Amino acid sequence: MSTVLDTTTDVNPSDSTVIHDQEASDHNTIKLTDFVSDFGDSLVEAVNQQNPPIFQEGNTHPYRDIAMDSLLRKPFDSQRNAVHALSSLFFDHGEKAAVLNAEMGTGKTMMAICTAAVAYQEGYQRSMVICPPHLVYKWRREILETIPDAKVWILNGPDTLVKLLKLREMIQNGQPKTEQPEFFIIGRVRMRMGYHWKPAFSVVKQHFRDRFDEVMTQCLLACPDCGHLHKDVDGNPIPARLLETFNDKQYRCHECDAPLWTLMRPRSGKQKTHRELVKEAVCKLPTIGPKTAEKLLTAFGEDMLSNMLADNIYEFLNLLGDDGNLVFSDRQATRMERTLSRVEFSFGQGGYQPTEFIKRYLPDGFFDLLIVDEGHEYKNEGSAQGQAMGVLANKSKKVLLLTGTLMGGYASDLFYLLWRIMPQRMIEDGFQYSDNGSLGSASMAFMREHGILQDVYVEKTGSNHRTAKGKNVSTRTKKRPGFGPKGICRYVLPYTVFLKLKDVGDVLPPYDEHYVDIDMTAEQSVSYYHLESVLKRELNDALRKGDTSLMGVVMNALLRWPDTCFREESVRHPHTKQVLASAEVIFDDNEVSPKEAELLALCRKEKAENRRVLVFTTYTGKHDTASRLKQLLTTAGLKTAVLRSTIQTDRREEWILDQVDLGIDVLICNPELVKTGLDLLEFPTLAFMQSGYNVYTIQQASRRSWRIGQKDDVKVYFFGYAKTAQTTCLRLMAEKITVSQSTSGDMPDTGLDVLNQSGDSIEVALAKQLMH
Repeated sequence: MSTVLDTTTDVNPSDSTVIHDQEASDHNTIKLTDFVSDFGDSLVEAVNQQNPPIFQEGNTHPYRDIAMDSLLRKPFDSQRNAVHALSSLFFDHGEKAAVLNAEMGTGKTMMAICTAAVAYQEGYQRSMVICPPHLVYKWRREILETIPDAKVWILNGPDTLVKLLKLREMIQNGQPKTEQPEFFIIGRVRMRMGYHWKPAFSVVKQHFRDRFDEVMTQCLLACPDCGHLHKDVDGNPIPARLLETFNDKQYRCHECDAPLWTLMRPRSGKQKTHRELVKEAVCKLPTIGPKTAEKLLTAFGEDMLSNMLADNIYEFLNLLGDDGNLVFSDRQATRMERTLSRVEFSFGQGGYQPTEFIKRYLPDGFFDLLIVDEGHEYKNEGSAQGQAMGVLANKSKKVLLLTGTLMGGYASDLFYLLWRIMPQRMIEDGFQYSDNGSLGSASMAFMREHGILQDVYVEKTGSNHRTAKGKNVSTRTKKRPGFGPKGICRYVLPYTVFLKLKDVGDVLPPYDEHYVDIDMTAEQSVSYYHLESVLKRELNDALRKGDTSLMGVVMNALLRWPDTCFREESVRHPHTKQVLASAEVIFDDNEVSPKEAELLALCRKEKAENRRVLVFTTYTGKHDTASRLKQLLTTAGLKTAVLRSTIQTDRREEWILDQVDLGIDVLICNPELVKTGLDLLEFPTLAFMQSGYNVYTIQQASRRSWRIGQKDDVKVYFFGYAKTAQTTCLRLMAEKITVSQSTSGDMPDTGLDVLNQSGDSIEVALAKQLMH
């Protein structure tokens, strides 16, 4: 016999909450929005008296306005106020870190650049930007388009080490700072600590006679600098055959202290010549292939071309041939100029981690302002990139974190972010490393004080004792979503500037979302419900045995099959590989399913109105639907392209613009490929064929087109088959989005809506819906 008791530790366990009967209290209930509407003015007045804001609209510093007015691109009024608030926090109140929690599309990049411009007027010249890899050159472009005479260093290519060595040399020589603002941009994938190395010894041959008076030779390890033999702890020379034993630790010479290791490239293979590197760079430009690149190299030489690409791109665009005519046509030059404005060419071959160099060789405070784009990506405890971000934050005087979703729901998400950007505040509150160098206990203490933990007690009664029955009680603790008001007041509100799209004003066009409920065909319905009943029975049997491994398999199959019933389906057990259920083909290659028919009708309608359509499909791998959609759309007379993950992240924006130049009507891709950073203003209509489980991805991808600069009305369509798991999933996604918005400043109808988080993932919630 066992008894399970759940106790939840909330943010204020000492407080008592009385829950009345719902029917008896309905007449005394008022919606929170109505309450705020009726008593909002009094509430705001009380809050301002008790917690006066550090910045209020209109209370600005004139010289900061002058700094923003001198920019090539001017911020909107709401953006300007956000910059003033951040500047006041940094420079008037001396805070180390600040967070800009702005909704997708409000222009976080622009506001960060404006903050850096104001910081420059305050004496903070050097700014470092860390961002996703596909946004490195977008940041570079926007900085150069906004700040006059800005100098931008890209620490993301193979010649990064050369640039860092140049920086260190400038510091050692006492070279003063330049008179222009400097920006250093590094991609997130480069943000790892460490580097590749290998032992570096010289081998010395030593001759001696053995006991039979024969001359013998042995090879010994020696220092490559001074030539002294390297010896073990007992003073014995070390044979060269033991070289591999030195791979675990870096040694130094006992005589001259020279390092007995050297850097290495992780990839083996032939090193490319300078000509090959230049040819490879030239081939990255639109309209230039290997043959054209070879002709250019033959005509002008690799040295001349590399110098042009590195220092004077416009001289490259205006190359003259032997006949005195321009080498590139106007159309070629226009496309290449757009590409050249987004990239920076480098001709080195290195792989040293720049964060490791910065940690070791650059002084503390070398970077005045650290801008962390997509800051929520660094929240994980054991993330190498998160730890590297913390190192860069400690090397910088000020830290600005940019995000659209500050929290993922758990207090522990915010804990590690706070520790990396403002460790002093956390130490002051008693959250610090344990004796064994771990933050695990501090994280748990933070969760208990500001978050929600669920303690589950399992009591089992047994008869193991000789004279009496015994009880065995086990306890386990689970994290639950939630963050208390005390934590918000202590760690969020004092350091965070919030901005919503609705605050930007009338600079954005109307935005509408439409859900299209689609009926399946009769044959499709019969197959689906048969598949559902079989899988539901299998899942029930597994759950009764305590096996949850089928949950993901069953949910994915039910979500996927209506969209992939043009191929046979076999659902297998993830461990035994036994076939649990199967379904036959419903639609052949040329037969259009109901959802595909709706998409075709939408794309034809939008094309008639000269509007391009961006189609999101989550099935682009093993269960690919993108190729079939492209075939159907092309057959219908619509020019279609598919963005695959094989397109490098830093080239996706340029690739999409090239497709637009070629006149496409429809672009198909997985929402994960474009969910951050990219401005897809050329696609005012978006269509989701599936939603997936990730609320953050849906929120980000649906706003790719509704951004500052969009002139057309934005329409977003969600397609789902009626009375299937797809409809249930979309409804659950909508509920999760509503809850996540309540933590970002959107007001729910009742205060309890904020706590309406089951803590279950979409997948688990969907399984519960299915079982009921």
